[in-house]
Amino acid sequence: MTKTRRPNILWYCSDQQRWDTIGAFGNPHAHTPHLDRLAREGVAFTHAYTQSPLCTPSRASFLTGEYPSTLHVNTNGNTHFPPQIRLAPRRLADAGYDTGLVGKLHLAGAYYGREPRIDDGYRYFQYSHAPRHDWKVGHDYADWIVEQGEDPAVVLRPRKGTGGGLVAPHGPGRDEDNVPPHLHQTTWSTEKTLQFIGERRPDDQPWMVSVNPYYPHPPFNPPWEFYRRFDPESLPGPHFRESDLAFQNRLLAAGVDFQSPPRRPEEFDGRQLQAAYYAQVEMIDDALGRIVAELDRTGQRENTLIVFHSDHGEALGDHGLTQKGCRFYDGLVRVPLFFSMPGTLQQGLMSDALVELTDVLPTLMDVCGLPAPEGMHGRSLLPILTGAASPGHHRDFVRTEYYDAVDLPGRTWATMYRDRSHKLITYHGQGEAAGYGELYDMQADPHEFDSLWDDPTHRDLKVDLLQRSYDATLRAMDYGPQRIMPY
Repeated sequence: MTKTRRPNILWYCSDQQRWDTIGAFGNPHAHTPHLDRLAREGVAFTHAYTQSPLCTPSRASFLTGEYPSTLHVNTNGNTHFPPQIRLAPRRLADAGYDTGLVGKLHLAGAYYGREPRIDDGYRYFQYSHAPRHDWKVGHDYADWIVEQGEDPAVVLRPRKGTGGGLVAPHGPGRDEDNVPPHLHQTTWSTEKTLQFIGERRPDDQPWMVSVNPYYPHPPFNPPWEFYRRFDPESLPGPHFRESDLAFQNRLLAAGVDFQSPPRRPEEFDGRQLQAAYYAQVEMIDDALGRIVAELDRTGQRENTLIVFHSDHGEALGDHGLTQKGCRFYDGLVRVPLFFSMPGTLQQGLMSDALVELTDVLPTLMDVCGLPAPEGMHGRSLLPILTGAASPGHHRDFVRTEYYDAVDLPGRTWATMYRDRSHKLITYHGQGEAAGYGELYDMQADPHEFDSLWDDPTHRDLKVDLLQRSYDATLRAMDYGPQRIMPY
C-alpha cells in the first residue's frame, strides 16, 4: 500500500441478493449502473460464496472471517452472540477507526425488533432490523419516519400479498403504492450513512461504516417508482423443470428445511416475482450510487475502500422454491462481491476465482495494514486486488454450512463443498434425509438440474468429494486453546 493514511471503508451489504442480479455479470434485464461502475473501477468476483444461506450465521462469519460452526453461531433466532468474539468493527475501532452501523446487524435473534448488543465496536449505531412496525421495542427507522411528519404505523402497514409462507409479490400501481421511495428503509439507510460520512473528525482519523439495508429481502414489495421500470412478461422467469417438483418433494418429505413448498412458477407468478425482486435490487443500486456520489463530491473517493456484497441469495422461484432454507443452489449461496479503490486497487478486473465471504475481513485488515488474527479461516484477496497474484485462483474449494438454522420442523444439518468443476451437498444423519445428497457438474449443468449423486458412473468422484468435504469440515472445527507445551 502506498498511502500513509489508512483508508476509509464503505462496507455495503445488501440482504438476500443473488449473484446474477448485476448487469456487469451478464444480466441483460438488471439495471445496476452503480454496481457496474464499481466493476469498471475495481475488482469484481463472480464466484463468491456465502458460508450460510441464512442471515445470522452468514453475518457472523463475514464479520469475523471464520465459519459459523467454529463460532457456534449457526442459527437465526439465537439467544445471543458470544460476547468474547471480536468483530471486525471492534478490531478496526481498536486500531483507531471511527466506526458506524446503519441498518441491520442480526447477530442474534431480532424477533422483537431489537437484538441484544455486545461490545461490537460501533460508535455510531442507527439500527433497523426490518421495515416493520409491529414490535414492542421501537427502531431508529420508525423514529425517522416520525421526523418526516408521517405515522410509521400507517407507512409500514402490512399490504396484501406480502405475508404468509409463500410471500407472493405485491406489484404496486400508480394509485396503490407500497412504501414510497422518500420514506423507504433503503432511503433512511442512505441518509444515515451520509450523515456519518459527513461528521467532523480529526484529519488523520479514518472511518468505517457498515451499511445494511433490508432489501431485496422479502416481502417482494418495491415502490411503484422502481417496479414500473420492469415488464414481467419480458423477463425469463425462474430456472425450472417439471422434474424439480418430484425432487423437491422428496427432500420435503425427508424433513429437509425450506421456507416454501415446491410449486410450479405459474402458481406464484414467477415473472412478477422476478420483476419485484429486480426492482428492489435497482433501489439498492440507486442508494449505493448516492453514497458514492457524495464520496466523489467531497474528495474522499480515492481514499475510501468500497466493499459490496450480500449475506446470501434468494431462490426466486428456481426449482419451484421461493425464499431460503436448506438448499445450496447458486441462487442461494453465490453472491456478488466487489472491491473498489481507484489509484490503489486494479480497475476493470473480473475474477472467476473461488472465494468465500470469510475472505472479506482479512482483506480489509490487509488493506489497512493491520495483522489478521491467527486461526482465521479467511484469506486476504489483496494480492489479486493489486495484481500481485493471478485472478484465476484463490481457493481450491469453498464451503457452506446449514446446521438447524431456522425455526422449521426438519432440524436439518447439511454441508456444501464446491470446487472448480463440481458441487457436493451432503445431508447429515437426519431421519429420512440420512444418506441423501446431491452432486452437480457445474460446468455442464450450471443451473443444477441433474444430480449425479446416484449415478454409478460418478461413484468414484462422489467418494473422493465426500472425503474432501469431510476433511474440510473437520478442519473448520473450533480447535480450542493453542498448544504451547509438550504436555
